[in-house]
Amino acid sequence: MLVEDFQKGITSMQININWKDSRNPIPQVRKKGPVVYLSYPGLEETGIVRHGFSTRLGGVSEGIYESMNLSFARGDDEKAVWENYKRIAEAVGFDLKSVVTSDQTHTTNVRVVTEKDRGRGLMKPREYQDVDGMVTNVPGITLVTFYADCVPLYLVDPVQKAIGLVHSGWRGTVGKIGLEAVRVMEREYGTDPRHVIAAIGPSICQDCYEVSGDVIEKFQKSFPEEQWEQLFYPKPGGKYQLNLWEANRLTFLEAGLEPEKIFLPGLCTCCNSQFLFSHRASKGRRGNLAAFLVLK
Repeated sequence: MLVEDFQKGITSMQININWKDSRNPIPQVRKKGPVVYLSYPGLEETGIVRHGFSTRLGGVSEGIYESMNLSFARGDDEKAVWENYKRIAEAVGFDLKSVVTSDQTHTTNVRVVTEKDRGRGLMKPREYQDVDGMVTNVPGITLVTFYADCVPLYLVDPVQKAIGLVHSGWRGTVGKIGLEAVRVMEREYGTDPRHVIAAIGPSICQDCYEVSGDVIEKFQKSFPEEQWEQLFYPKPGGKYQLNLWEANRLTFLEAGLEPEKIFLPGLCTCCNSQFLFSHRASKGRRGNLAAFLVLK
């Protein structure tokens, strides 16, 4: 699939998106103005949320941050990042004043976001640390988490009208932060996991994700042996290829979600480093993507 690159100065370029095979629907490419982002029909069909996942296209950042960088912490020009936020907010349809951001440190901590948090992390300072997941039932608050290979997890409960957004790297995945987020939604909002619609967002695929044996040992302790073949396979030299998508899918099943309500990404950040920021592909020279989720 070819998507025109609408970035300033390279409008003649086209980017080939390499989709992975998936048993579930893949995210759809959306464009509004110069901004290109991704969304899941399964989440849209709930009718209660707006959501999106940014791409590299449609912003104003330059150099290694080109062009839709959404991090103020990686050395990019602050004015450019603010302009990028304005553009993505208009495209996805949320108010910048409503944004609440994570403070990602690869924990399994999930914060219950309330009205008093509105604006924290973007419009005013955060009063919390070490938060990789957030849940809320407050309409209009936009949950925002950040990525460049790690796994975004979107959760929507259309019955109790509650949402969750989670950053899950390998540490969060082996710690089953997705399960923790569902449990917090059960406790706080009365969520029945069978009603939850979940999407696993664009992130690094198994083909690209080589890890060492010590990482695999942690997954062996966290997941039952009958699932190991689904999660990783060995390579020469004591290395392994790890499947974070499948690990998070299995975690959602453990949490009680129904298989047909879990949507896989079908899209790897590392395989598509012109379209999406990838820490591994760029050797750390990059900006940040972001996931957005808000109750209408």
